[in-house]
Amino acid sequence: MSNDAVDLELDRAHSARMYDYFLGGTTNFPADREAAGRAMAAFPSILATARIARRFMQRSTHVLAAQGMDQFLDIGTGIPTSPNLHEIAQREVPHAHVVYTDNDPIVLAHARALLHSDPAGRTAYVHADVTTPKALLTAAEVRDTLDFSRPIALSLNSLLHFVPDDEQAAAIIEELKSALPSGSTFTLTHLTAEFDPPGVAGIVSTYGAAGTPVAARTRQQIEAFFSGWDLIDPGLTPSNSWHPEAEDREGQVTAKEAAQFAGVARKP
Repeated sequence: MSNDAVDLELDRAHSARMYDYFLGGTTNFPADREAAGRAMAAFPSILATARIARRFMQRSTHVLAAQGMDQFLDIGTGIPTSPNLHEIAQREVPHAHVVYTDNDPIVLAHARALLHSDPAGRTAYVHADVTTPKALLTAAEVRDTLDFSRPIALSLNSLLHFVPDDEQAAAIIEELKSALPSGSTFTLTHLTAEFDPPGVAGIVSTYGAAGTPVAARTRQQIEAFFSGWDLIDPGLTPSNSWHPEAEDREGQVTAKEAAQFAGVARKP
């Protein structure tokens, strides 16, 4: 994979690089850190929010792989941070196939870190935008890696709130869901203001000022994205409460810090 023509757009903040900064990564730049600093001032819990969301990704992937899911499509992958989704899935199912996608050019530049598959499995990366789901679904790397006649685990973690138009967000999700066969799953985490209205209003304002519009949605709005699919126990919960491990249990972290709803649903 050649990255010679990649424009990294380092002069503007990008949500994936800000998220990397919140996770303690090093693949971020002054514009990202400046915007991240403003977000932290507006909502001091945002570092915890990012880490809680990351742990949810790890737990949900483990649960699905343990149930036998062996195909994963992860949209809005972000900067590689080990353990990545394919590492978790392939610990349970070595032959699992995983496709990552993101629209940040710097993720493309680091995509090799996402391609170290277990020899029995396969991983691929597609530089694509969730706002063009048809192009994403028909990309050669997606079709060559995933078998759409068999169940696929779709995940959009901490992504859909960056599609602020409600009708567009709903249309994107329906197009993605309709492309998947029965038995497929849909994993989602999404920003909400229900646990801390003033703090999340600060996040929305800060990201918007940095050129990245954000929509914090209600529980009802987020639950609607799962329409027609069956939510897996425990349903739609704060991201720290979905099959929590010790560090995510009540008292260790709070819904206010999580600031997101999370859920996994299966297609009938």
